[in-house]
Amino acid sequence: MKLTRTERIVNQLILGVFALFAVIPLVGVLFSSITPPSENHGGFAVPRSVDLGNYGAAWTRGNFSSYLLSSVIVTVAVVILSVVLATFAGYAFARMKFFGSSVLFYLLLLGLTLPTEAFIIPLYFNMRTVGLTDTYWALILPQTAQSLAFAVFWMRNQFRGFPGEIIEAARLDGASDLRALWRIVVPTSLAPMMTMAVIITMWTWNEFLLPLVMVVSDNKRTAPLGLAFFQGQHLTDYSLLAAAGVMVALPIAVLFFALQKRFINGMVGGISVR
Repeated sequence: MKLTRTERIVNQLILGVFALFAVIPLVGVLFSSITPPSENHGGFAVPRSVDLGNYGAAWTRGNFSSYLLSSVIVTVAVVILSVVLATFAGYAFARMKFFGSSVLFYLLLLGLTLPTEAFIIPLYFNMRTVGLTDTYWALILPQTAQSLAFAVFWMRNQFRGFPGEIIEAARLDGASDLRALWRIVVPTSLAPMMTMAVIITMWTWNEFLLPLVMVVSDNKRTAPLGLAFFQGQHLTDYSLLAAAGVMVALPIAVLFFALQKRFINGMVGGISVR
């Protein structure tokens, strides 16, 4: 359907208003992060002078090198495990017939309806029983399990859209299901897999409750948890707080902008078969 000129203008105005609501707070935080502490009284204000030393001070006082390293370790491990396991499971649910597949799939989807608050207490006691609390595994394993419900659902839908004739032809040529998956299906599914990986990366990086409950050692705290403790120590130092917030959010923002074309292609394009 072709839009009229008036409809296009109205759409652009509406999108522009929503964009302003999203961008103005971000710009305010950036301005606050470069405002000298003596001039920063909170709120949105254009700084009269620039003080980039706020970032150095926040980095040193907040121990963010350790927090960011922990976040990177946990996020990379969760993304790799989720992508690999979801690829196998998604292909099995989409292309293989086995007893109870539908029941298992819908049982797995229940994971999308369970908030972390619903199982965090029994999960903590289970982790403590096997001696995994206060370790990276206490963050990696639960977050991988949380991500799998969405990841398997996503990959199953993508693999169901793959032409079945190509897979059958590969089987007739003697290829096993595993070979057909990794040599034929996966190379054409990189865009949706990349989209899934970016979404899981954002979820894992921003997770707060699990690290708060599972981790005690300071060197294993993730960036959002470290930011919360830093905020408690510098409630009125708005410049340092803003600088710390920018440092915690920056890696994900850079990742998203670097991969935005692949992210959008994966959302709207799906599997590409040449």
